[in-house]
Amino acid sequence: MRSNTDTIFRALASNARRRMMDIVKEQPGCRVGEVASFFEMSRVAVMKHLGVLEEAGLITSKKEGRSRRLYFNPVPIQMIYDRWTTDYSSYWARGLTAIKYKIEIPESE
Repeated sequence: MRSNTDTIFRALASNARRRMMDIVKEQPGCRVGEVASFFEMSRVAVMKHLGVLEEAGLITSKKEGRSRRLYFNPVPIQMIYDRWTTDYSSYWARGLTAIKYKIEIPESE
């Protein structure tokens, strides 16, 4: 069974899906047909890619009649960012703070 992180990385592995996310982010509430107009692939192929993105939680959709409005969801990307950067960020912050104190506090004190 795949973890949620695996699903997110699998979704992000495709250049076409990353471009679709860019389009949805730039045009909140756009429809599938509008996204499909940017690609030289069938509407069905675009819908499959969008399904992968939706399964990963990277986009959400709202059904309106026969069409769907698409929205970018940055939360999964932020979760991945937080997972790997928090420890590193605090490490570097400690180091930079030590340098700052060493420079600002005269050695005679």
